[in-house]
Amino acid sequence: MVATQIDTPLDTPLRIGSHVFTSRLIVGTGKYSSFEVMQQALELSGTQCITVAVRRERLFDQQGRNILDFIDTKRYTILPNTAGCFTAEDAVRVARLGREILSQLGNPGADWVKLEVLGDKKTLLPDPIATVRATEILVKEGFQVLVYTTDDPIVAKRLKEAGATSVMPAGSPIGSGQGILNPNNIRICLEYLKENDPDYPVIVDAGVGTASDVTVAFELGVDGVLLNTGIAHARDPLRMAVAMKHAAEAGRLAYLAGRIPKKLYATASSPMEGTIAPVR
Repeated sequence: MVATQIDTPLDTPLRIGSHVFTSRLIVGTGKYSSFEVMQQALELSGTQCITVAVRRERLFDQQGRNILDFIDTKRYTILPNTAGCFTAEDAVRVARLGREILSQLGNPGADWVKLEVLGDKKTLLPDPIATVRATEILVKEGFQVLVYTTDDPIVAKRLKEAGATSVMPAGSPIGSGQGILNPNNIRICLEYLKENDPDYPVIVDAGVGTASDVTVAFELGVDGVLLNTGIAHARDPLRMAVAMKHAAEAGRLAYLAGRIPKKLYATASSPMEGTIAPVR
């Protein structure tokens, strides 16, 4: 059998502000058993963009080794994040620190930030008011802001209006592994954020536990998925990294292809007409 060549490109690149990627996975660098495992998992995931918490104490392990020594800053675009910040002021300070670090490294990620302003330590849900305020400040300072939020469509609209380059609704709480708990809210977020702006990037951030969660997210129509714990805390992080890569590709292609409608009753794959024996 001769394979049929597909002339139409299967997909377009992911565009987030001034950054362009062929991989639609953004992978975190925390929680791995070692920097060496992290390094291998990032490579196997196929990601081109990785997120790093830039608070000073998180850059080093117990042996005093710097995480940046295990990251190829020429290969990956680093997305600095403000993980662990609970006020707008703290998040802005950390964002500035991230820009300074990446500017010194010559990494293109110096011009953007993944903004997290958390409300409390138990749920790790964002503080919506502080998040909007921090977004406004950072946008005025020239940052491209990718902002972590809940799946509340109204808050998502407010963040876009505040100038966010990308709104990143959570599938479920950070590190919970519960997957996409409320797909309808994600659909509404997509509707609101992409109204008259179909190329606006919407990225699911948080809660992904396994490959099927990634596929579901992409089948809903999101442009990217950011994950960390789902790989780092898997029994075999390296195998899971490969699984996440393929899940992202499959889910995205399935969304572009368009699923068949769900029906209550069966529909025969072959027509009933023209059969050799009469259908009884």
